[in-house]
Amino acid sequence: MAARSGHLYRGGFHGGHHKRNSGKDRVSHQKISRREPKVDENSPIIASFRTYQALMDRKNDKYERLVKISRDVTIQSKRAIFHIHRINSGVDKTTVLKEADEKLIAVREKLCQIALELQGEDLYQYIRAISPGLQEYIEAVAFHHYCLGNGLVSLTQVQSDLEFPATEKPSTEDGDCPSHPAVTLYVPPVEYMLGLADFTGELMRLCITSVSSGDMDLPFQLCQFMREVYHGFSSFSYAGSWELSRKMHTLRQSLHKVENACYTLQVRGLEIPKHMLADVFSSADSEDTGRNDIT
Repeated sequence: MAARSGHLYRGGFHGGHHKRNSGKDRVSHQKISRREPKVDENSPIIASFRTYQALMDRKNDKYERLVKISRDVTIQSKRAIFHIHRINSGVDKTTVLKEADEKLIAVREKLCQIALELQGEDLYQYIRAISPGLQEYIEAVAFHHYCLGNGLVSLTQVQSDLEFPATEKPSTEDGDCPSHPAVTLYVPPVEYMLGLADFTGELMRLCITSVSSGDMDLPFQLCQFMREVYHGFSSFSYAGSWELSRKMHTLRQSLHKVENACYTLQVRGLEIPKHMLADVFSSADSEDTGRNDIT
């Protein structure tokens, strides 16, 4: 009985060991077959995917270049805006605006590079790469145009400045636009409107700084102008543009701050000394910003 039990034990032991070895052999065979796939490089399908890979790499590289140029456009446009705000610091207004115009010309050199990159391409495939810079440029141009006394810049005027004729000059400096054929950077109407919405924020800041410089008439002019801009924006539907709806809310807040400033000037202007009015506006602006952050 013991011998029979031992025989069964040995038979069962050896049989189980043999089965486990067979399973390992199958797994190792599968791993070898997975590590060594046989790919026919001459297959039309493989050739098509190689073409798609090269196409995607080219588009991704172009997208990254556009992001970099757009970032430079944003930085230079902000510098132009900050420079325009110096008109209330006692510096000659004509000189400040002329220097700002030179800065905007340098920005257009960058936008010329974007136009060259997009030559023969679908603009809307790369719109997210260039949108921040384009909006900031439109904001700077609109602010400069308004301070020159020309009112609201039109889309046609913005577009005409981005039509670059053919040139044959060598590229000698970093960022300079080299010789190129005639190109145009198309400005989508939505991008134009988004830039104008940001522009009203600069008008609100101009209103506050004008009071500190002693100009008590400019806030009322700005208030009337911003009301007209807001009325124009209100005639559009924003169902298809979340960003436009968000910036419309910001425009409404900027107008509200300017109206409060005009109210303070009209009602309490005789009570508060002129040199203290700017502090009153600044503190009210900070309180409004704090309430908006909480909500």
